[in-house]
Amino acid sequence: MAKSPGPAARRPHGRRSADGGDTTDLRESILAATARLLTDRQFGDLAVSDILAAAGVSRGSFYFYFDSKHDVLAELVRRAVARGHDAAAPWLAVPADPAAALRTGITAGAQLWRQSAPVLRAIVENWRTDPRLQALWTEQMQTFTDATVAQVNADPRARQRLAGQDIPAVAAALTWLGERLYYLAATGTPPFDDQDTLVSTLLHIWTSTLYPPQLDTSTP
Repeated sequence: MAKSPGPAARRPHGRRSADGGDTTDLRESILAATARLLTDRQFGDLAVSDILAAAGVSRGSFYFYFDSKHDVLAELVRRAVARGHDAAAPWLAVPADPAAALRTGITAGAQLWRQSAPVLRAIVENWRTDPRLQALWTEQMQTFTDATVAQVNADPRARQRLAGQDIPAVAAALTWLGERLYYLAATGTPPFDDQDTLVSTLLHIWTSTLYPPQLDTSTP
């Protein structure tokens, strides 16, 4: 059964809260404060009271929009994933030069993970600790797998390359591999802390898997 909408989905925007401020602004303050706290705090060690102090809001205002710190993290993750789909858009358009489009998308993805590192590290490190986060991250990762399957099915070159293979399984493997390498980069783990190495490695794996050799232009 699908989870019922959280407080953030149920509350109207633009109302005045008990703190006397616009609730939309307060909601954004809570999200921004949580993201800041995650730069030097582990999500598991973070308490709602820490978020309240950092955001300068009351407990009532917090629960006006969010039912828990997990709910706050979930919203931050959804926003980051939406930007991830924007980054992948050039390749998902089935371009004439898929390797070039993949390089553009992978580079944008690396930049996104660096910019959103605290939030994305938190979900990767904690999604198996809470059923809500597990459902969220599995669902969000599936959106990338589904997009990859759709792109492969729309491109005769990729379909030919994967003839006889389980395309959804290959797409899932590529998606989860990307998640792991981006995470290693976000945590400063060599050799993937070097963006050029990260991008060229992912590009080589994706093009080698999906396209005939003449389209694997990952090596400059």
